[in-house]
Amino acid sequence: MSELSEPRPVNHKFLTPGVIVLLILAANGLIWVFLRFILGIGAVTNLNNEFPWGIWIGIDVAAGVALAAGGFTTSALAHIFHREHFHDIVRPALLTAMLGYTFVALGVFIDLGRYYSIWHMFIYWNGNSVLFEVGVCVLTYVTVLYIEFIPIVTERFVGRVDLPGLWARFNRALDKVLRFLDRNINRAMFFFIIAGVVLSCLHQSSLGTLMMIAGQKIHPLWQSPISPLLFLISAISVGFPMVIMESIISHRSFGLKDEMDVLSSLARFIGPLLGVYLAFKMGDMVIRETFVYLTEFTLESVLWIIEVLIGVIIPLRMFLWDKVLQSKPLIFAASLMVIFGVFLNRFNVFIVAYTPSYMTTKYWPSIGEISVTLGFIAIEVLLYRIFVMIFPVIAQPMRRPQVKTKYAIRGIIR
Repeated sequence: MSELSEPRPVNHKFLTPGVIVLLILAANGLIWVFLRFILGIGAVTNLNNEFPWGIWIGIDVAAGVALAAGGFTTSALAHIFHREHFHDIVRPALLTAMLGYTFVALGVFIDLGRYYSIWHMFIYWNGNSVLFEVGVCVLTYVTVLYIEFIPIVTERFVGRVDLPGLWARFNRALDKVLRFLDRNINRAMFFFIIAGVVLSCLHQSSLGTLMMIAGQKIHPLWQSPISPLLFLISAISVGFPMVIMESIISHRSFGLKDEMDVLSSLARFIGPLLGVYLAFKMGDMVIRETFVYLTEFTLESVLWIIEVLIGVIIPLRMFLWDKVLQSKPLIFAASLMVIFGVFLNRFNVFIVAYTPSYMTTKYWPSIGEISVTLGFIAIEVLLYRIFVMIFPVIAQPMRRPQVKTKYAIRGIIR
């Protein structure tokens, strides 16, 4: 953390025209989620026996897991590799990952036909199942993320618990709990950071394993024996661009000074990571001779070229150019390209490249599926805005010493 900055709640109005749009999208998505549980999954989706999954898995889960990778990549960089310069961006990345993985879990829950049997995973263990490993790792990592966020909560409210009315009797007890958590979790935090990195690497790669065992159902351009490695490297590569995009957008939204010195330093890691990913992807294509499919003008070949050209090659060149690293618009554009590339990759693998053995119709997402996906994204953005206005997440220039005002839990409840 910089000596001239400190994380503290953002003082800014909540309701803006953009927030109103997000609230409308969120409300629409929640209505469709309600209909899904009341009328059944078949009433609001175009899923069937041929296509058991759609954009709720391809986008909300597969792409969502990858785009939430900024949490473990920045934690590893700042805490494991001791790059102290990047501490200012760890908390926003942690919050983004926490919200992202929460909605990944919710996405899986609403996509299950018999959602009420989700507890079976915790009782009937199948150590040979890739899905079991993914499910356990994701749920465990979600728990770890919330534990890592506890010190931010205690920092905000220790010594400031002032519940109103009948709740006042719990003030002292709640403060003691917060102090206990702050004291003990900080001692074990390094263990949780290590656990988070390990768990992330496991389930990021296992999503590639899941599609690898689909065999001939996956188009050869994406069906590869090194899919687990490609999924892991691409997730690591998109972690830092997600942090950069989130930082630039949030600072602009709240009218804060940008962190270009930190972001420029962070962006220097992206080029080499993309280079490693591109080398493995192209090497795999040469060895398996799947480049022959690029000579055919098909939807798969066009999307593969777009995915690699816009999502990997162009931003790779940009992140190796000092002019880009010193320019906020250019570094933002390059980061968006990487994010788009990984998003498109997961969409291609789980939706475009997947062909059932006995397909009679094409899959197109329904209005309900699209509404839920957009609604979840809107809710994540709204929750991020709420969290950074309540908790010390975003680093801001240090203020001059002054008399502290009492801003307690009671103020938030009211």
